[in-house]
Amino acid sequence: MMRKNSKIYISGHNGMVGSSIFRLLKSEGFDNIVVRSSSQLDLRNQIEVKDFFDLEKPEYVFMAAAKVGGILANDTYKAEFLYDNMMIQNNIIHQSYKSGVKKLLFLGSSCIYPKLASQPLKEEYLLTGLLESTNEPYAIAKISGIKMCEFYRMQYGCNFISAMPTNLYGPNDNYNLQTSHLVPALLRKFYEAKQNNSASVEVWGDGTPLREFLHVNDCADACFFLMENYNDSSFVNVGTGVEHSIFQVAEIIKEKVEFEGDIFFNKTYPNGTPRKLMDVNRVNNLGWKHKISFEKGIEMILENIESELEKYH
Repeated sequence: MMRKNSKIYISGHNGMVGSSIFRLLKSEGFDNIVVRSSSQLDLRNQIEVKDFFDLEKPEYVFMAAAKVGGILANDTYKAEFLYDNMMIQNNIIHQSYKSGVKKLLFLGSSCIYPKLASQPLKEEYLLTGLLESTNEPYAIAKISGIKMCEFYRMQYGCNFISAMPTNLYGPNDNYNLQTSHLVPALLRKFYEAKQNNSASVEVWGDGTPLREFLHVNDCADACFFLMENYNDSSFVNVGTGVEHSIFQVAEIIKEKVEFEGDIFFNKTYPNGTPRKLMDVNRVNNLGWKHKISFEKGIEMILENIESELEKYH
């Protein structure tokens, strides 16, 4: 168990997940949190990371740093995605071992699962089939991170654990329409359509694919729960176990934004995977369950949507 004065390092504290973990730990009274921005510490640089761990000697590590992006970025910068993510996690995991970190939590992604795995996705489906080619480099890096935690536990006795969150949304998200994911893209589209009195909002595909969404505050809550309560080698899915069609997602956001126009589903665009849902029995059986419904989560974001969108104008 972490003490309130335990030295805790959060990598990627400016990102969506890292900033949420940071806020949660602060609110729980943890007052010895160490952070570095990417300009202060290049996590891809082995020497810099070694020097940082030698200097700070953190007891607990939340690994939320990663190079992330949408389908286009993943597809265009394949080498960069693989190299950067491998270097970041290799350096942090290895130096955590070398400096005697008590416990480390590695954050993966649901893209680690085979493209054609049956649904809902159970933890044991890892490495049972081929990956989705568009984000293969990112997925391979994340699988390597899971395996590093597993093997450092086996060989060196390190208490390194891994969590795989489903699709995340929430504060500090990416609202750049070129690179954003579904929820922030639709939030921005509907919000700006309402401001501009537009007649309709375009949504790609026919609206039938099913998706699962987890508010990032729930993700942070799960990470905190696992850090306090979970000490096994197998990674843990983190999600809601609740799915919505893209049609339902668009309808919910339309209603919460109070947009009066129409939704136009542009069927010339591909749908993507027909269904993506995590099996969350393992984490539920450990005693954790999500608290924020999708509808509530959207309401929470809309309270601060103007400041979220400011940086994109």
